[in-house]
Amino acid sequence: MKILIVEDEQLARTNLRNIILKRFDDLEIVGMLGSVKSTIQWLRETETQPDIIFLDVELSDGMCFDIFHEVKTRAKIIITTAYDTYAIKAFKINCIDYLLKPIDPEELEAAVERCRSAIQPPTALDIEALKQVLNSDREPAFRHRFIVRIGDRILILPTEEIAYFYAEDKSTYAVTKEGKRHILDLTLDAVQESVDPARFFRISRSQIVALDAIESISKHLNNRLKINLLPKPSFDAFVSRFRINDFLEWIEGK
Repeated sequence: MKILIVEDEQLARTNLRNIILKRFDDLEIVGMLGSVKSTIQWLRETETQPDIIFLDVELSDGMCFDIFHEVKTRAKIIITTAYDTYAIKAFKINCIDYLLKPIDPEELEAAVERCRSAIQPPTALDIEALKQVLNSDREPAFRHRFIVRIGDRILILPTEEIAYFYAEDKSTYAVTKEGKRHILDLTLDAVQESVDPARFFRISRSQIVALDAIESISKHLNNRLKINLLPKPSFDAFVSRFRINDFLEWIEGK
C-alpha cells in the first residue's frame, strides 16, 4: 500500500516515517508534505494516489480540512494530532482513525491494519460529514495534557499539574504546581479554548490561573483584585476590571 505523510513538524514527520518503515515491509511512502497548499498540489498532480494518508490536523498554513475543499481523495485517512479535544467518533467516517502524539508504534500498527482490512471499492472522503460530526452536539472535551518539546525530547505535561499559564515576550508558558516553567507551542488564546473553564480562568490578557492555585484574593487600588498564587509567580496577578464579575461568579461556582 502507498502512504502519504502530511505533517508540518520535521521531527514528527521523521519519527512517523521511521515507525512505518520499521513496522511494515509492504508499505511504500510516496510523499511527505507539510502544508495545505503543497498537499493540494501533490494530490492534483500525482497520478498514483495513496491508499492511506497520515494527516496532521493543524498544518503550517491552515487546517487539514481545507485540503478537501479543493480536492477529493479515496484514500483512508488516519488523523495524527497533539490534541485530544476532537471527537473520536468523527475519525471513524470512511474508516478514519486517529493517533495522539507522541505516536505509539503499536497504536499506529493497529490503525494501519484497520485501514488495510477495510479497503474495498472506495468512496471519496466526505469532509463535510466529518466537519458536521466535529461540530455536532456533544459534551465539550478539554485537554488532559500538553506536549512540551525540549530539544529532541518530548515531555507530556498533565493539565491537572498546571497552576497557571502566562504570556510574555510573544511566548506562552505553563507553570506547574511544583514551580517548573515550560514554554508551549500555543498562543494564550488557544490555551484558553482548550482547558476546562470550570478549573481555569483568564484573569487578564496575559494570564490564565487554575482555581486550586489561588491562595488568596485581596482588594487593590481602584477596586482591582489581586490574586496570590502558589507557586509564587514572577509577576503580579491582577484581575482585569471588566472580568471581575465573571471571576467572582467563577470562584463561587455559578
